[in-house]
Amino acid sequence: MGIVAALKSQFICHLLICYIFVVTGLIINFLQFCTLIIWPINKQLYRRINCRLAYCIASQLVWLLEWWSGTECTLYTDQRNYIKYGKENAIVILNHNYEIDFLCGWDFCERFGVLGSSKVLAKKELAYVPLIGWMWYFLEIVFCKRQWTEDRKNVVQSLLNLRDYPEIFWFLIHCEGTRFTEKKHKISMQVAEAKGLPKLKYHLLPRTKGFALTVQCLRNVVPAVYDATLNFRNGENPTLLGTLHGKKYHADLYVRRIPLEDIPEDESACAAWLHKLYQEKDMLQADYFKNGFYPGTPIVPPKRPWVLVNWLFWALLLLFPLFKLIANMICNGSSLTLITFSLIIVVDFELISGGCSWATAGILLRLCKIDLLLHIHPEKIMILSLWSFEGLKIIEVEIYNPLDVVLVLNNTTKQSFTVILDPEFG
Repeated sequence: MGIVAALKSQFICHLLICYIFVVTGLIINFLQFCTLIIWPINKQLYRRINCRLAYCIASQLVWLLEWWSGTECTLYTDQRNYIKYGKENAIVILNHNYEIDFLCGWDFCERFGVLGSSKVLAKKELAYVPLIGWMWYFLEIVFCKRQWTEDRKNVVQSLLNLRDYPEIFWFLIHCEGTRFTEKKHKISMQVAEAKGLPKLKYHLLPRTKGFALTVQCLRNVVPAVYDATLNFRNGENPTLLGTLHGKKYHADLYVRRIPLEDIPEDESACAAWLHKLYQEKDMLQADYFKNGFYPGTPIVPPKRPWVLVNWLFWALLLLFPLFKLIANMICNGSSLTLITFSLIIVVDFELISGGCSWATAGILLRLCKIDLLLHIHPEKIMILSLWSFEGLKIIEVEIYNPLDVVLVLNNTTKQSFTVILDPEFG
């Protein structure tokens, strides 16, 4: 394992990445809340500001995919349509087979400069979730409860609000409604059989009402639908955790542009059109698994530097005071603080190197104001850190049972310790 790869797998790095993302998100959410006073004065200015603020959050996840894990994404499309991407509003239909396909959708948006203004159709519950959910709320994302009788009026109003949106936007929609699993696929195909619809092998049956309503409300504002089909090479099954650990994936994305005037206006006709589209997507996936590539010209859209610039800005802004705080705490000699950081670093190192598990990672010992950190190994005991024993040398450590630990100091003094064990320690 190389140095860079080893660094990317360290828990302390993951902790810092999450810290930057969470704190950035909370700051941005607060700033978004403050922009509400602009809405009654200048709605379009409010929208432009929130697109930039939302970019600060969303681009950090894209940074994780593009720059941290180094995942490569090859786009297969028609060269004549490629030049239109990012220059027009669009409805983007994405398949929902992978844990990180939403990240790949955002990466697609970022490569063409529409990440900050991208929209989705999301569950209502997400509007109450800090960071992403709150960001979406201020960004006028379309929320639904998946109860069509209640949703229809709210969804229509939210979509109509986008007709005068000042920024170019892409509306990302997973028509399958949920991520593909074998269990869900089996149920979905039972529904297809009951309705007399052709069965799909690689997709769930699409939910047509939301798509048909989106097309109706955004007609004459959105000139095209982008049919996007995602897959990963060599049978890769990417995960968000793998991305956080710096694992590199290879994504292939097939995109075809369909003019909106080619899609029927009538709801039932639009539903039939969508079912036919998913049959074509299914055949496309079958060809991909057979040949290893999609039809069309393979293009690798260039990465834009702003994702990296944004992350570096927030990292410098937030890590400097954090490291300063840690340095001050260490200089003040807080035993508990030193033990905590030592434990995190040692456990992380041992877990990554495969030396031990959480169950044998460490024991925290405390006697009055004396703190000692021991690392228990199957074959040996390592004394990692000792405070308040200045001038005394540890000659021997005797462990009679998990709750009876004795130190021999200077070959003369024995000290007994009360032991706080890891809950999983055996």
